[in-house]
Amino acid sequence: MPAPLKIKLTPEEDLTLLELICANGVPRRTKLRVIALRLNAQGYNVREIADYLDWAEKTVRQSIHRWSSLGLMGLWEASGRGRTRRWADEDWLAVERWLTEERRYSARQISQRLQSEKNIQLGTEQVRRILKKKIGGGKESEIVRQTPLNLKEYKQN
Repeated sequence: MPAPLKIKLTPEEDLTLLELICANGVPRRTKLRVIALRLNAQGYNVREIADYLDWAEKTVRQSIHRWSSLGLMGLWEASGRGRTRRWADEDWLAVERWLTEERRYSARQISQRLQSEKNIQLGTEQVRRILKKKIGGGKESEIVRQTPLNLKEYKQN
């Protein structure tokens, strides 16, 4: 059985961690790590924290060790997580230009055009997801596309 882990937080550290829990824009995973640290500092053991957060004990231990070695920066994810993008913002600008042309494009056609002109291999479903994320989908996006930029003109018609 591993040795029990126990951290001690100064009042300033505890206040900082409490503010992180309440702050907007802090990732959920980071907030859960903060909760685990504060519970440990209050006397809860690793097993109790793991049961409460529905985590593995190893995850709780890793969070505590990261706090001990890296401090506040140990709460956030390391950079480089996830898959790297295959397309860049200038590629999205090219797609926007294509969509403002007088013709309509399907996701498959955009995928083929990206392959031929930009040498970017994106599947049809991936193009569809990107378009939905950037533009939106359904009837609402159709209304937005038909709405003139000047709302005064739109209300007069």
